[in-house]
Amino acid sequence: MQKLSVTIIALNEARSLPACLASVAFADEIVVVDSGSVDATREIAEAAGARVIHEAWRGFGAQKQIAVEAATHDWVLCIDADERVTMPLQAAIRAAMANAPPACQAYRFARANRFMGRVLRHGEGYPDWSLRLFNRKAARWSQDPVHEKVVLDDADSCGTLPGDLLHESAESLTDYIVKQNRYSSLAAEREVAAGKSSGVAQLVLSPLLRFVRFYIFKLGFLDGKAGFTHIAIGAFASFLKHAKILAMQESGECARLPPRHR
Repeated sequence: MQKLSVTIIALNEARSLPACLASVAFADEIVVVDSGSVDATREIAEAAGARVIHEAWRGFGAQKQIAVEAATHDWVLCIDADERVTMPLQAAIRAAMANAPPACQAYRFARANRFMGRVLRHGEGYPDWSLRLFNRKAARWSQDPVHEKVVLDDADSCGTLPGDLLHESAESLTDYIVKQNRYSSLAAEREVAAGKSSGVAQLVLSPLLRFVRFYIFKLGFLDGKAGFTHIAIGAFASFLKHAKILAMQESGECARLPPRHR
């Protein structure tokens, strides 16, 4: 068997962490990178046999890469504290790790999101392909502060595993909307820093096309009220991102960015 490390970044995740840890108990090692929890996160992780490392928050991409580098084994599975590795996915991961070396350098799998009490199976919420299992010698997390992704040296060396990663978010609808507002700000700042701009056309068309794509063509309407709400909030987040980019352009904030950020 190929040795496997599981990495988790956490902050005040005492409520979600036990089920998360139980779902990855099959791994050879669990590493939890905590960014300053004041609840029982650390104690829960250590009681489950995880190795806990304290690291000040550096943004999602950087924080996850720190966790990867802290792992003992080269093969890592990166999940969040509110995610669960389902039994079918566990079996698929164990089967992939049974080969030394595995057939691919990285693997993706579907992520199922529970939203407003319903596991979404269409639209933007599913299959939500997630590349989370990889050889750290051939891949790494991007340094994006939000919407981070795994960057693979050879895109053709990625396989697909059956089974779902279940996202069991316990946040309220209000908290979810607040998070989307925060994420839209980070995304706007990232695009401006990369020299991108926006206009009225993007402001109007981006959210509209996003809604049509996921609600109609990706069958989001089959997920009922939860599906409609999920996609509508996503479309509004797209509107917010472009509105914030426009506001930064109008205020001259883009011009004030240092050259390395423009």
